Amino acid sequence: MAYAERFKAPTSLSEKEFTYCPGCSHGIVHRLIAEVIDELEIQGKTIMVAPVGCSVFAYEFFDVDGTVAAHGRAPAVATGIKRASPDNVVFTYQGDGDLAAIGTAEIIHAANRGERITTIFINNAIYGMTGGQMAPTTLLGMKTTTTPYGRRENIEGYPIHVSEVLKELSGVAFLARTKVTTPQDVIKTKKYLKKAFYAQLNNIGFGLVEVLSTCPTNWGLTPIESMKWLEDNMVKEFPLGVYVDKVGDVR
Repeated sequence: MAYAERFKAPTSLSEKEFTYCPGCSHGIVHRLIAEVIDELEIQGKTIMVAPVGCSVFAYEFFDVDGTVAAHGRAPAVATGIKRASPDNVVFTYQGDGDLAAIGTAEIIHAANRGERITTIFINNAIYGMTGGQMAPTTLLGMKTTTTPYGRRENIEGYPIHVSEVLKELSGVAFLARTKVTTPQDVIKTKKYLKKAFYAQLNNIGFGLVEVLSTCPTNWGLTPIESMKWLEDNMVKEFPLGVYVDKVGDVR
């Protein structure tokens, strides 16, 4: 009984079972977000904006109010909600194909304005839902359905480093890149998520946490192989760490 109580599901998660592929990182990140919402006691006033992509139905997995934005427009929708209802806590949940491609303008300008919203950015270096096409974050040499010979810098360009771009903007209050492939990573990611929400709650500015994620299905790997591939390849391309921290220590 004691063990079950310690490991009960977060209140901010709904009872709907996740529909993500085995080995995908979305489920871990969803749980961490829900735990943070519970610990901050903000479930009743939280509103999420889901993207177009694998997590398009994310609002069904959280027991908070939520909506869906047009592809890439989640920061714009979140901005409108937050400005119309400033006492609510608003967060967007977006993948790299959503945030770093069609949504590049929205995320840059929301961050630059210092909008009091929080963004969770899932970077798995590929378009997941639509069949494994090249994303803006796809690594050089990485094979996808639209780069069958590997991404080439002279044809498809280089991977976009979203955190490195956003760190130069004055409106950003908290910005970090992390992963969830080990227990230590999971603990650190939860701390980063809490800080990103604190930036909003304390009216400091815009907060974003980029999570390097696995996509076993479109990478053509097993879940365990995909975690090793992430460690060996993605971490080298996308260095982990805190890029901006105006929040300070949080419990």
